Amino acid sequence: MVDLAKFVKAYDVRGTYPDQLNETVSQALGAAFVEVTQASRIVIAHDMRDSGPSLAAAFARGAAGRGAEVVNGGLASTDMLYFAAGRLNIPGAMFTASHNPAQYNGIKLCRAGAVAIGQDSGLAEIRDLAQRYLDAGDIPGTDVDEEKVELLADYASYLRGLVPLDDIRQLKVVVDAGNGMGGYTVPAVLGDTLLPALPLEIIPLYFELDGTFPNHEANPLEPANLVDLQKKVVEVGADIGLAFDGDADRCFVIDANGEPVSPSAITGLIAARELAKSPGSTVIHNLITSRAVPQIVREHGGTPVRTRVGHSFIKAEMARTGAVFGGEHSAHYYFRNFWYADTGMLAALHVLAALGEQDRPLADIGREYERFVASGEINSTVDDQAGRIQAVREAFGSRIVSEDDLDGVTFDLGGDSWFNVRASNTEPLLRLNIEAATTEQMSEIRDTALAAIRSGNV
Repeated sequence: MVDLAKFVKAYDVRGTYPDQLNETVSQALGAAFVEVTQASRIVIAHDMRDSGPSLAAAFARGAAGRGAEVVNGGLASTDMLYFAAGRLNIPGAMFTASHNPAQYNGIKLCRAGAVAIGQDSGLAEIRDLAQRYLDAGDIPGTDVDEEKVELLADYASYLRGLVPLDDIRQLKVVVDAGNGMGGYTVPAVLGDTLLPALPLEIIPLYFELDGTFPNHEANPLEPANLVDLQKKVVEVGADIGLAFDGDADRCFVIDANGEPVSPSAITGLIAARELAKSPGSTVIHNLITSRAVPQIVREHGGTPVRTRVGHSFIKAEMARTGAVFGGEHSAHYYFRNFWYADTGMLAALHVLAALGEQDRPLADIGREYERFVASGEINSTVDDQAGRIQAVREAFGSRIVSEDDLDGVTFDLGGDSWFNVRASNTEPLLRLNIEAATTEQMSEIRDTALAAIRSGNV
């Protein structure tokens, strides 16, 4: 018996194929998706994983069984699916497991206009209804007379119109697609396969679409997966390196010295650019991003708003406030002019524009937005999450100036030092993020917190 609760997670569906997510499950989810959203028409697409086409076809059968017309976008990045759901103003389903290993697949769902669906905004209802279909052995479904659409050219034209690069200086750009969907979208947006050439020399790494990820995992958040890109940038004397995750909705940036530019710094950079075009606007940042981000937003006349971690929270808050831009520590970047959805490619265009509009190297530009020392996210497997957080509280004692529980617990230690401890939604993990004024301060906080988390010695 399939238990959907094990792999229908807080923000999306993410399970191993075929023992968890398979065609039968996908058909049930497609029927439930239409039932919950009351959609008369939906758009679907899939990434380069081998199981994508058959899972998408099964989902379409379930959707059609509940009376929905199906628009099939075929091969796509996740932000291409959001583009289609926004441009067509219909709900969408993207078949991807993002950066997960090859044995996984998944589904990211959205309502019309690319409005996110998370556990608290419809995903739990879809899960429960699909579970009832599966338990009863009676899954709606019918043959599909789907409409096929080509998304890539319109997507590329739309993004180029948002951030023109025609007049920047010539840049040498190494791009690591990790055998993911960046290998499909980068030639169209940054290259000359569909649109006129830009002043960019693109040096490709791992552009061949391959859902087995033969070179490295398509997860740039892990430093080991950036090593090839860092070496190539230095080797060829590139101005910048870009790394995309498997479904290309996230983008990581490497400077000419082969050093990563933090997602918080990229958030600050793009926020400044968007505020220059939309003065006085709101910018969203999650609570793990650097405190430099709200400083930068205020300095550029904007209003920073702090949110929980997770795309459904970010997108909901952006829509509520009309925010022009939002950024997360995980390199998800959200744009009002992209239906409040996240797109790694649009973030990349902004960074290329910022670099190409001046003569300074990216390392110099990045320093304007890097003001503190961050630990990065450190995960620890624990049995008693609440008990370990209490142990951390006791370990720091009177050093704690204040704390809040917007997402996990954020402890303010005064000055420029703070850290957050929060439980994973899906695993027995505690996630630790720290920021301080110096490396020494960050290291001391890290060691004290990890000792309490991992051993309980307080």
